[in-house]
Amino acid sequence: MSMKMSKRAMRMDRRHKRNKKVGLNLVSLMDIFTILVFFLLVNSSSTQQLPGSKDIQLPKSVAEALPKETLVIAVSNNELLVSGRRVVSLSDVVGLKAAVIPQLEKELQFEYKRSKSKKTKDGQREITIMGDKKIPYKALKKIMATCTKTNYSRISLAVLQIAKSKS
Repeated sequence: MSMKMSKRAMRMDRRHKRNKKVGLNLVSLMDIFTILVFFLLVNSSSTQQLPGSKDIQLPKSVAEALPKETLVIAVSNNELLVSGRRVVSLSDVVGLKAAVIPQLEKELQFEYKRSKSKKTKDGQREITIMGDKKIPYKALKKIMATCTKTNYSRISLAVLQIAKSKS
């Protein structure tokens, strides 16, 4: 048994149906876009971050070119690391009679086989040496000779960029 609606109830029902509007909640949509914009701003930097180390103080320079993403050799005052893994102590490198460091050579060959790092047009591989500014030149020379022997002949030295003087 259905109840018949009064005229007043039917009139009110029609009025409510007419004035009923569907709205879009823009507040939550704006929140999502704001978060997306901040995420894109934070992650769209054009510089490469080299892995930082507290015991490596880089030399300062007025560098023109931005660093490329390459294999990194970190040289502190007491050890030599390739991609964050300890390879040999710096005292062993300095005391070595040969011009090439065998432990570093073995590690660089392993890294090449593992990553198939990108070659340049002339078939040479790129590498970055991130060395403390106080490491002996003798050690740096041996590291560079080992890199060249394993065909990592495009060698970059990591430096801290200082502002150019306006003179």
